[in-house]
Amino acid sequence: MNTKYDWITTPITGDILRGVLDIERTEHGLLPHRLPAWARRQIPDEQLAMAEAQPSGVRLAFRTRATTIELDTLPTKRAYRGLPTPADGVYDLLVDGRFAARTTVTGGNVRTIDMATQTVELREGPPGTARFTDLPPCDKDVEIWLPHTEITELIALRTDAPVERAPDRGRRVWLHHGSSISHGSNAAGPTAIWPALAAARGGVELVNLGFGGSALLDPFTARAMRDTPADLISVKIGINIVNSDVMRLRAFRPAVHGFLDTIREGHPTTPLLVVSSILCPVQEDTPGPLAPDFDGGTLRFTATGDPAERAAGRLTLTVIRDELTRIVEQRAADDPNLHYLDGRELYGEKDYAELPLPDEIHPDPAAHRRIGENFARLAFGPGGPFAPTSG
Repeated sequence: MNTKYDWITTPITGDILRGVLDIERTEHGLLPHRLPAWARRQIPDEQLAMAEAQPSGVRLAFRTRATTIELDTLPTKRAYRGLPTPADGVYDLLVDGRFAARTTVTGGNVRTIDMATQTVELREGPPGTARFTDLPPCDKDVEIWLPHTEITELIALRTDAPVERAPDRGRRVWLHHGSSISHGSNAAGPTAIWPALAAARGGVELVNLGFGGSALLDPFTARAMRDTPADLISVKIGINIVNSDVMRLRAFRPAVHGFLDTIREGHPTTPLLVVSSILCPVQEDTPGPLAPDFDGGTLRFTATGDPAERAAGRLTLTVIRDELTRIVEQRAADDPNLHYLDGRELYGEKDYAELPLPDEIHPDPAAHRRIGENFARLAFGPGGPFAPTSG
């Protein structure tokens, strides 16, 4: 810590955290969660336990005249055995809603995952500090967006001027649930994931329940969404159902109805947008499960199912889009605030030709921007289901 400043340490509390559903106190500080404690007790696997604790869309928000800000954290980073060590996670700073700086925190814990055996090895490391300097010496709204793929324990917030709670700007709250693409896989930073880009364009506050590998219509996720205050809700359904091969068509239909029914228990008239998967050629007409391919030292994915088994109820993205269209049309007869968006309008064949998926599943940073821009136009733009209403 630099000692030339007269530091003010501000307790990190729920008042300055956004995008969280729960906060756990640890031996180091506070750990933001994107599922409540009761839901976490029902999590069936390590994948979702890790994903919900990675703070995608989570940010500290406050008002201050500070010119220098330090945030002490203990990151838990993710690595895959046999692949190069990923770069450190990114902390993005916004000042009055505009991108101002980006930094990283070295050190921390490292969780090494063996994808062949699904075993995990944890190597512990020291905390570090995200530091932002040379900020304008005037009153300003500040947001620090946490790394979207690093579990981040918050230890201390220091500034060289007092911190106040950020004022309520009257923005609507958008609650979104989806897969690793919504979580932000391969995005350049936490404000560059497509939901964050769309939220910025739509002028809304994001609560991102995008969980890598875990958009599986879990009832506890639906109940968490039911209980979370929101003005706008979207659920992106498809890719994880197919690539994990967790259900057949017979189970999928009532699972979708049940998920939507549960959300509607808490949000009976809130605009609710069901979004199908973006284009993913390896899964369009081939069932899962998905398998990693490490040939050439680069991780890519391939579908291993038999297309002939679609007649027996095996799911593909094409099958799921057809079902979601039918389900939403059926329900919308009694629910005028329920809407459907084909994910290929966010990223389709022309986009794939221009911005191919590097690992055949996840978009690159440019494609995240394309998806975010398209969602903002189709959902928040004139005539869209999330367009502002007068009165």
